[in-house]
Amino acid sequence: MYAATRFGANIGWILVTWLLSVGAVSQVVSADRAEVQTAHEIVRSVTERVMAVVDEAPDYVAEDPDRYYRAVHEILDPVIDFRGFARSVMGPYGSGDRYRSLNEEGRVQLRAQLERFTEVIKVGLVTTYGKGLLAFSGSRIEVSDPSAEDAQASRVSVRQLIFSDASQPYVLMYQMGLNKEKQWKLRNVIIENVNLGEIYKNQFQAAARKHNGNLDVVIETWSSAEEEG
Repeated sequence: MYAATRFGANIGWILVTWLLSVGAVSQVVSADRAEVQTAHEIVRSVTERVMAVVDEAPDYVAEDPDRYYRAVHEILDPVIDFRGFARSVMGPYGSGDRYRSLNEEGRVQLRAQLERFTEVIKVGLVTTYGKGLLAFSGSRIEVSDPSAEDAQASRVSVRQLIFSDASQPYVLMYQMGLNKEKQWKLRNVIIENVNLGEIYKNQFQAAARKHNGNLDVVIETWSSAEEEG
């Protein structure tokens, strides 16, 4: 699926960089000041924190890999809306319309399925794809500055350039919006014209059709694939 893209070999690291920004845009207040940060500032600051962990990891990760993953999780766990992402990936199978159409027993089952899939997403994306970060220790990352229009907008796109050994930097676009609490939340990410949210959603829906709508089987299959990866 990614073979035709320039960044195919490094998709693991790209996905984790995306997750950093999911977490980043969930933080709206700086530790040093009470004013609201821009989405651009938050993306930049959280990315720097995680990459600092990555830069230190080569000194110990071979002997103590759990230490590395714990450090990454400690930064990401409090700030990433894994549940929201999991529900988005489930698409119509996890939608509010479907939930309201179910009886109480069905609603209980769907809530349990969403919670389980959230854990699968959390472990799979942060741990499995976190391995890809190690190859990019010391890489330079640039985040665009907000425009004058961004200051008044409720939705903005943050452009990020990732410089590695490739001749050209990878280009990522983070699409963020303000929620009712005026907190920036990631709405989608586009990596060199590849819409990751849609890819995951399409995979889930294809699996759901294959298993005749049995979400328990879909989630179990997804979990097994993550473990094998």
